[in-house]
Amino acid sequence: MTATRDFAVAVFVVDQGRVLLLYHAKLAKWLPPGGHIEPNELPDEAAVREVWEEAGIRVRLVGEKALPISEPRQLVIPRGVQLEKIAPDHEHIDFVYFAVPVDGTELKPNQEATEIGWFDAQALARLPLTDEIRQWTRKALAELGDVEPGNGACYN
Repeated sequence: MTATRDFAVAVFVVDQGRVLLLYHAKLAKWLPPGGHIEPNELPDEAAVREVWEEAGIRVRLVGEKALPISEPRQLVIPRGVQLEKIAPDHEHIDFVYFAVPVDGTELKPNQEATEIGWFDAQALARLPLTDEIRQWTRKALAELGDVEPGNGACYN
């Protein structure tokens, strides 16, 4: 039996040494904002849209672009790409991005989250995270803990 596969995004948003996570109601676990890439949507667009829909904040993706040209359009290279088993016969190809907020950090969650918040390293240590999410949050904080929007890295 061949598994069906969907493309999806996961976005680890970092602000002032804190990572944005939500407790996903349906999946019953702590996750970053994310979800399916819609038909005809670019992965970059899906990442920004999912954070807006799930947390109510605008973000800029942080990362490199392969070439310093405008045509053809260069997309932000995801921080990681992984294959995640969702069900015995279904998988997600996850584009994992790092991002920073651009218009403030007041959260306005939608119905997908029963809890949402900004978590520093100490608070993250107390959360019941999967090993995967724990490793991604550490990596995001290590890389972006001191990054200010508009400084340092390349932004989308």
